[in-house]
Amino acid sequence: MFGISFSELLLVGLVALLVLGPERLPGAARTAGLWIGRLKRSFNAIKQEVEREIGADEIRRQLHNEHILSMEEEAKKILAPLQDAVKPLTPAQPAAPTEPASPAPVSLSKPASDPAPQPAAPHDPTLPPRAP
Repeated sequence: MFGISFSELLLVGLVALLVLGPERLPGAARTAGLWIGRLKRSFNAIKQEVEREIGADEIRRQLHNEHILSMEEEAKKILAPLQDAVKPLTPAQPAAPTEPASPAPVSLSKPASDPAPQPAAPHDPTLPPRAP
């Protein structure tokens, strides 16, 4: 937060130990911790009050909505040429309705000749055995 490294913090602790002594150092550390906590809480309260006064949440919401709208506009600009390219592929005029074709007559007699059986392919040793 303040750019204090560990070695600098250790040096401050050592000086505090020498100045305050081992009896008063824990009480001084506790008091310093309480004051730091109070300062943090008061800074956070002031920050929240200022944000509430200027309406920061509403400004953030408006910026977010504008960002979403700009993204939608960009997407439409990108997709418009693609949609124009797809439109010529569809027929301009609907096809004339045709009468449904009547089904072919079904023949109940057996065909005169059975198809000739095909010869079996030679067995490949790399393939698994066939079922009988």
